[in-house]
Amino acid sequence: MQKKHHWGRSIPLLLIMGLLSGSMLLAQTPYEPDALKAEDYEKAEQGLSQYTRNLVYDGSVRAKWIDENRFWYRNNAADGEFFILVDISKKSRKRAFDHGKLAAALSKETGGKYTASNLPFSGIAFSDDLKTVSFNMGRSRYVYDPAKGTLDTQKPEPRAPRNSILSPDGKKAAFIKDYNLYIEELASGEVTQLTTDGVEDFGYATNNAGWIQRESPVLLWSPDSKKIATFQHDGRGVGEMYLATTNVGHPELKAWKYPLPGDSLIFRIERVVIHLDDQRVVRLQMPADPHRSSTTDHIAGWGGKFLDVAWSEDSEELAFLSNSRDHQEATMRVADPATGKVRTVYSEKVPTFYESGNGDGNWRFLPEFDAFIWYSQKSDWGHLYLHDLKSGELTKTITQGDWNVLDIRHIDRDNKVIYFTGAGREPGDPYFQYFYRVNLDGSDLQLLTPDSANHVVSLSPGGDYLVDVYSTPTEPPVSVVRNMRGEIVLELERADITKLVASGWQPPMPFSVKARDGETDLYGLLFKPADFDPNKKYPIINYIYPGPQSGSVGSRSFSPSRRDNQAIANLGFIVVSLDAMGTPMRSKSFHTAYYGNMGDNGLPDQIAGMKQLAERYPWIDLDRAGIYGHSGGGFASTDAILRYPDFFKVAVSGAGNHDNRNYEDDWGEKWQGLLVENPDGTTNYDNQANQLLVENLKGKLLLAHGTMDDNVPYYNTLLVADRLIAANKDFDLVMFPNRRHGFGNEPYMMRKRWDYFVEHLLGATPPKEYTFKYLQVRP
Repeated sequence: MQKKHHWGRSIPLLLIMGLLSGSMLLAQTPYEPDALKAEDYEKAEQGLSQYTRNLVYDGSVRAKWIDENRFWYRNNAADGEFFILVDISKKSRKRAFDHGKLAAALSKETGGKYTASNLPFSGIAFSDDLKTVSFNMGRSRYVYDPAKGTLDTQKPEPRAPRNSILSPDGKKAAFIKDYNLYIEELASGEVTQLTTDGVEDFGYATNNAGWIQRESPVLLWSPDSKKIATFQHDGRGVGEMYLATTNVGHPELKAWKYPLPGDSLIFRIERVVIHLDDQRVVRLQMPADPHRSSTTDHIAGWGGKFLDVAWSEDSEELAFLSNSRDHQEATMRVADPATGKVRTVYSEKVPTFYESGNGDGNWRFLPEFDAFIWYSQKSDWGHLYLHDLKSGELTKTITQGDWNVLDIRHIDRDNKVIYFTGAGREPGDPYFQYFYRVNLDGSDLQLLTPDSANHVVSLSPGGDYLVDVYSTPTEPPVSVVRNMRGEIVLELERADITKLVASGWQPPMPFSVKARDGETDLYGLLFKPADFDPNKKYPIINYIYPGPQSGSVGSRSFSPSRRDNQAIANLGFIVVSLDAMGTPMRSKSFHTAYYGNMGDNGLPDQIAGMKQLAERYPWIDLDRAGIYGHSGGGFASTDAILRYPDFFKVAVSGAGNHDNRNYEDDWGEKWQGLLVENPDGTTNYDNQANQLLVENLKGKLLLAHGTMDDNVPYYNTLLVADRLIAANKDFDLVMFPNRRHGFGNEPYMMRKRWDYFVEHLLGATPPKEYTFKYLQVRP
């Protein structure tokens, strides 16, 4: 077997040597080319994921569990993509079948031309005895017997209707039709209508948060597949948003309910439990709740999961959180699904915003122990607390310290053990996520993933094993199987980045600086040109996504490309991303640093950090500072050049929510507070409204938006444009007809972004109308 190189171990030394050589220089030559050619842009493209992802082999493992001991995954090896079957009990890892023989059989059967390394399907299913493997290809389903080498067609398994949610037993699917909820029995195809009084703007399980709309329902099946917890979604009287298509002839109008901060009416949910046995709808005996969850600005998670709702394991009780409109109070309640009777168990109110975890909520309903787990940041850190289910009183502090519990992943109820991810407890980068276990009474806290890295964990169905994929921004992934004591049972893959390094790729440079207060440590990544010359001075560009629900850096796992940060650096810039104060995964006080003042956007920290980097590294030209971002980053980058016009010289802003009075209600009311209008006509939202700062513009500003953006409607950008025009300020504007929110990575937008920085920050002429080689062009 060819030896695989773990390049990440040598990279930090190379970085240190390069930094030392740069810091000892006494003088730099400004990097100021007269013009860039198409070849320069093509080289820059080699920093994009469309180029780099094909140069990484044996990367992250995504386990598809078959049972407690076995799983498969698809591995991208140097000689092609192959399905790998793992049997933990036998400590074996092997190709799931002879890919060459299957390719030959499939070619013969279909008339296609397939090889072992390019089988035309990405998912498989094994028979219970693992003797055959089946897969879908087009509308056909095939069954392959590796021992016999036979390939047979099979009647396709019944598929759930589009935009439906399967029951836990896999036999039924729930879906919406004409504002009512239906189920289909998959085996027979029989359809049953469960509700009858749903109407427009007051339908069942409606998946609409204003900024996002889906056809699939929002609900939670009971464990026994006999009940459904959902709601009737009340949008009656809620204000509307309007967009119109660009085309020849009459435009098509899109109008939908979209509440805004300060509206007298927002979405409300009337909670119900639907009993499938007798098609009975039990309405919970309580007022309607605001459309709010304790983790995000929607009540629906991925796949339509009804957030902040939990069934007891016996399906006899239903627990849920009611969250106040301003997000400052969360109340746990328990309902009797048979009668609709509701009792209040516990409530927490905070002066800013309550969150029950990073990602999914961390409260847990444990009626078998007459208890529940509550997540709180009352100590300034996110921790778990055990409470009595009847009285609501605290009985045990489960976790504590200056670090955060992030996500409860599994509870072993027999042994009363909690397994969870956490951050900030171990030395090093406080954003690295680790996996832990702790007893329900708070004893015996153990770290199960000791490597200093970011750990992405997949648990076996019964919680006996975990697949641990660990890496850092500079060190590629290692994938292993561990038992629940943290011991490595089997190594799966070590990523091979030999070709990536040979292509001239270099990793981003992790750095730490002090925040605006001169005390708090902040962390980020710095990107240098592939042909970096420490004798030159480079303009610096800040990539920003301010949060408050996220940050600029993103995951601390390895990625060969992060957006187009490296590509822009390759054009002759230093690019930095920094997680400022006001972003999550640190202390509560860190996260709430600019609550009620979203116009802050963490910009004082961004500037403080860039100044420190310029003092540290003489190859940074702080007199030529730019900034760019999309969505929240579009808001922040425009805010930056208007609020700090003497520091930022160029800004590129896409799809910005420039005034959150024009963005969905849940976002602004969570981070800025409820809208308050003062007697003089001012409001508590004025401090975040970019259009009120346009008189400050000195540099070059490029605004961009999609005309069918139903997340951040383009009126946000036109508010700023209108005021800039009134102030007689020069700026640039690009509107993308019929585009929604995600146009930022389109070739045209990416080229405009590159051209803008090359021309106005680098002082060079970009190649005219460059056509990307690796980036897909929108038809």
